Amino acid sequence: MKDVEFESLLQPWIGRIRDEELREKVVGVFEAALERSGYRKAGQFRKMPFTLLTDCRGVTFLEHTLAVTAGAVGLAQAQSSHYAKMPYRIDMDRLIAAGLLHDVGKILEIEPDGKGGYRKSRSGMCLRHPLSGLALAAEAGLPEEVLNGIGCHAREGEGVPKPVETVLIHQADYATFDPLVMMQKGSLIS
Repeated sequence: MKDVEFESLLQPWIGRIRDEELREKVVGVFEAALERSGYRKAGQFRKMPFTLLTDCRGVTFLEHTLAVTAGAVGLAQAQSSHYAKMPYRIDMDRLIAAGLLHDVGKILEIEPDGKGGYRKSRSGMCLRHPLSGLALAAEAGLPEEVLNGIGCHAREGEGVPKPVETVLIHQADYATFDPLVMMQKGSLIS
């Protein structure tokens, strides 16, 4: 599907990756995922929910991806702005790349159901998105720290070593997911 222009859909974050080769590889991973997916119409992809585990309340995959990236960057900026001395280095290019790619495997995991909705694909039944996204990014030659951010941002990463960028992505991801789950369960106080 050539009518999806990821360079523009991933703004403003894709444009903030200073390393041109890394930026191109991130876009290439999205293109490869879409090419291998069940999406045949751009509109279906643009409306794709970011999860099938809870009611997304209209939040799409792309919106979630951008929000998680912004949240991870915000956490990094908060620390660098308020710590008198940063105890560790945060690589912003790697943080943004991994933030944008953290859920790229969902393009393979979630497919149109043919009735206007979405379902788990066969690929999604075989591999959860952190693993399929990791495989796509590894094929594209992304750095291991970015691969860690994709493969270890969810439960697959529990208890394993992580760069700080993965920790920030994990926290931003759960901060965008948990309120919706709590809302569905009736435990979100409003």
